[in-house]
Amino acid sequence: MSQTVGIVGTGLLGRLLALTLRQRGWQVSLFDKDGPTVPHSCGYAGAGMLSPISELESAEPLIARLGFDSLPLWRQLIDSLNLSVYFQTEGTLIVAHHLDSADLHHFRHMLQGKLRQCQNGEVPATVASAIDWQLSSGPLAQLEPELSGRFHSGIFIPEEGQLDNRQLLIALENALNQAEIQCHWYTPVQALQGGQLETPSGHWRFDWVIDCRGLGAKPDWKNVRGVRGEIVRVYAPEVNLRRPVRLMHPRYPLYIAPRENHHYVIGATSIESEDSKPMTVQSAMELLSAAFAVHEGFAEASILDSLANCRPALPDHLPQLQLRPGLLRINGLYRHGFLIAPQVVQLACELLSGQPIPEHYQAIIQASTASGQAMPVCP
Repeated sequence: MSQTVGIVGTGLLGRLLALTLRQRGWQVSLFDKDGPTVPHSCGYAGAGMLSPISELESAEPLIARLGFDSLPLWRQLIDSLNLSVYFQTEGTLIVAHHLDSADLHHFRHMLQGKLRQCQNGEVPATVASAIDWQLSSGPLAQLEPELSGRFHSGIFIPEEGQLDNRQLLIALENALNQAEIQCHWYTPVQALQGGQLETPSGHWRFDWVIDCRGLGAKPDWKNVRGVRGEIVRVYAPEVNLRRPVRLMHPRYPLYIAPRENHHYVIGATSIESEDSKPMTVQSAMELLSAAFAVHEGFAEASILDSLANCRPALPDHLPQLQLRPGLLRINGLYRHGFLIAPQVVQLACELLSGQPIPEHYQAIIQASTASGQAMPVCP
């Protein structure tokens, strides 16, 4: 007989887990205190950046490994679920104005240092070698012609990518319906433990319960905290950027992520705050003025919406999977949710099926059997 699982939380991770386990023959039930649309989800306020090397600016080398392992899984997931989602892997371009060129040099040296910490096989050789040199204005203009003359040097990181996060979340919702997964919307989970859930409508039993609540799990996971992120979405018909562009700046470094049909997501680095109030005027002005400094075409862009939300983080800014008999808790994906989610899902499935976990991922696993013994590790 197939195993049963109750998944609490229907953000990006919960949806991917539900569909992956359903493909493997599990009987899946989803529970969420909200409805099927996810405007309040931290994934809805993301940019869908799949940039394992660029994120090394503020991330551990393990994040790069999770990210590179996830990139091919994204294509497999999109193809296997027949999802209509914008997805591309044309690399990331990092630029700085002349007065901020020292920040670009520092960024490159920092990346080189982080890459030296990576073990063999964690980062493709083509990517690692690209960090050793800096683009002049000629090659930069070939990559992004509309930036010609504005920036005279930059760093190009190949094989990085992006996807449209909002398209993806909607497509995953449709896939849940097609897979006939039981979705219990507007159903808060009042308590959970190994194999059991308590909701206002009653008591539920499963072979496994998976907690994917993010910040909603704070009552049970005390050191989870929120880290604020802010984005502005614009329609800019006079801008034609093919790939994500990051601007180095001492005050407001930002990224510009293109979407289809001249839509762009403009975002900034993380803010240490659990405040999810709407974006402030100051933040909006800094984001938009920095975008204009990258490309003058943003001056005539239409602002579609602005959004702020908090991502769940743990003290070391690494994800963690805690396995106990009948219960798997996953949290702490921080600002790397879209980057690392597919590989985190793979690790979760390996834990649930009792397969040994590769040694290089043991740092993010806390697992024990019913007898209290540690789970097996791959040599």
